[in-house]
Amino acid sequence: MTETAPFAHALNGRTIVVTRPVGQAAELCKAIEKLGGRALCFPVLGISPVLDRSAIVSVAQRLDAFDMAFFVSPNAVDYALDAILQAREWPSSLKVATVGKGSERALRARGFDEVISPDAGFDSESVLALPAFAAEAVRGRHILVLRGDGGRDLLGETLVARGAEVEYLSCYRRFCPDTSPALLLESLRRHVVDALMLSSSEGARNLVAIIGAANVQLFDNTPVFASHPRIAAQCRQLGFARVVEAEAGDDGSLRTIISYFG
Repeated sequence: MTETAPFAHALNGRTIVVTRPVGQAAELCKAIEKLGGRALCFPVLGISPVLDRSAIVSVAQRLDAFDMAFFVSPNAVDYALDAILQAREWPSSLKVATVGKGSERALRARGFDEVISPDAGFDSESVLALPAFAAEAVRGRHILVLRGDGGRDLLGETLVARGAEVEYLSCYRRFCPDTSPALLLESLRRHVVDALMLSSSEGARNLVAIIGAANVQLFDNTPVFASHPRIAAQCRQLGFARVVEAEAGDDGSLRTIISYFG
């Protein structure tokens, strides 16, 4: 996370709603508190392993047939490797790629020293701009995309158009959690929420499903920080009045919030 010492009191007295899944919010909440703020955890996305791991085991036996494995997120890294490495060792010839510093760190923590990842940008467009994903580099290659159930298909569709053979593997499932809206709604009505952070379009939709569409108006005076223009557009479509496009990643979002509050 961002070094907080120069901004030790940047969020003094401010309550920031963190919407990351349970088990993935601790580091961000700690960073907010180091900045003098209060983190209100309100998960809007649930993550769990797939119920049937037979597809993962099947792909594990065929890993040598792939030229590259692309992990869409830290969840993909953890859930896929937990299952695959129980079945076999990772082939030394199989390259790994990802997007985002969190996913890159997760792969390096698993012992992958060479990770193909963009230095800047946290989306499929950033990945597709890399030389390793150019048409001449991927044509005729067999690429495995490890992800959750469903998701955006831009990466795979573009790679196919560039001549690659793409196979998807769902290694975790996403769902709308059974989060009680009571504390958040009461805090909004009392005007003690200063900001809310969102890191996925699906999370934005889940937030509205949890609190109820009629209660979106309670955010009219509260900035919602969206970590990608696509997420910001979804928030506006859902009726959030004050949407702020933040830098990507938790570090970037915190920098944007610090700047916003001066």
